[in-house]
Amino acid sequence: MIIEGKTNKWEIVCGLEIHCQIISKSKIFSTASTKFGADANQNVSFVDAGMPGMLPTLNKYCVHQAVKTGLGLRAVINKYSEFSRKNYFYADMPTGYQITQFQYPIVGEGIVTIDLDDGTTKDIRIERMHIEQDAGKSIHDIDPHKTFIDLNRAGVGLMEIVTKPDFRSPEEAGAFLRKLRSILRYLETCDGNMDEGSMRCDVNVSVRPLGSDEFRTRCEMKNVNSVKFVMQAIENEARRHVEVYENGGKVEQETRQFDAVSGQTKAMRKKEFAHDYRYFPEPDLPPLILTDEYIKQVADELPELPDAKKARFVNELGLTKYDAAVICENKEVAYFFEKAAVGHDAKKVANWLMGDFFAMLKCKNLTIDESPVSAENLGKLVDLIEKNVISGKIAKDVFEIMSETGEEPEKIVEEKGWKQVTDSSAIEAIVDKVIANNADKVAAYKGGKTGLMGWFVGQVIKESQGKANPKMVNDLVVKKLS
Repeated sequence: MIIEGKTNKWEIVCGLEIHCQIISKSKIFSTASTKFGADANQNVSFVDAGMPGMLPTLNKYCVHQAVKTGLGLRAVINKYSEFSRKNYFYADMPTGYQITQFQYPIVGEGIVTIDLDDGTTKDIRIERMHIEQDAGKSIHDIDPHKTFIDLNRAGVGLMEIVTKPDFRSPEEAGAFLRKLRSILRYLETCDGNMDEGSMRCDVNVSVRPLGSDEFRTRCEMKNVNSVKFVMQAIENEARRHVEVYENGGKVEQETRQFDAVSGQTKAMRKKEFAHDYRYFPEPDLPPLILTDEYIKQVADELPELPDAKKARFVNELGLTKYDAAVICENKEVAYFFEKAAVGHDAKKVANWLMGDFFAMLKCKNLTIDESPVSAENLGKLVDLIEKNVISGKIAKDVFEIMSETGEEPEKIVEEKGWKQVTDSSAIEAIVDKVIANNADKVAAYKGGKTGLMGWFVGQVIKESQGKANPKMVNDLVVKKLS
């Protein structure tokens, strides 16, 4: 994205820091539950509350999830990593420090390939990923004079994924977040639910004159909680920087907040630097050392990820790249499609899935797991059309009943008497009747109005109550009118 200023053209330079809550039954340094939606302060241990003398114990499964995520990001897994204390005070951080990883993270550099709207792809570089504990939650809207603290989230395991400053437009950042969320969901290491706070994004934005390779002062927007808001925050903050520079001003490095109502960013505080946090090695946790055998064991558990699945759907099932990308973005959708396509025309199954099926889910406000139409029955419906048992028009009526009852399409067709008429003599009789009853239209057609061909075909289909095979109808109408 190029921003046209009054005196110059400007390029966006953006990097992201994404905090992803680790899917695990207990927190990263305690045995307290991570279940979302519990009553305030119900899932809190003495460790999470920062009680004196309480010692953290590293959750082995959180380490497993982090390594799995690193492998899914095509990143380097560091066999040696260590924990540090990041010192700062907030009321929702009872210890006054956060246990995190600083100098030696568990995951190093990686790559995520994003798909852009113009059909091209771009590699976004991952700088690092480290694991740490989450803070609690401050609640300001219960009492006008008091702040309440819920520590249920305190101590939940986080993976912080830091990218290189590779984004040049809001659209690239949006594509990356959607791709990252898809990968995490395939891996089952984070649910990616930004509305529940289990995936949050810090956005770092600067601008520079087009063609320049310099890095100018950046500002950070904290805890942006939707893809749409991330994209808006990038564009609006970038335009603010351009305005400052073109008016002869200087951009100050600071932490800002994105206001979703106004669509603007506003200053929160001057940007902290690493030395402000007084990092030092965590004295209660030893270094984390992984073996090659352990890393291979985790690698063997990896599922087929979106890019690989998309390539297979294109190469083996004949889908277009666009169709494959849409279907593979969501793991449940991809699995549903693959189940529906077994033994059937995969391209036609994809058309039904992305058309009537998605429309039905949206209309009923259902997830794919709640669909009354099973994958097997969607495949059977496509098969009935392929075998000329029903027409495409009748299939839509069958699907509507399936979406209400969940019944098999064959049963519906049988009960309704909707089997397609393929008897050429029966269809020919209907064609003769339509032609005989519309002599004026026949004369007009023979006089040069060839567009009436479709009208005749439609009349025959209507006369047969939608049961006549469309191709046979078309062939007979052409023959009779010639």
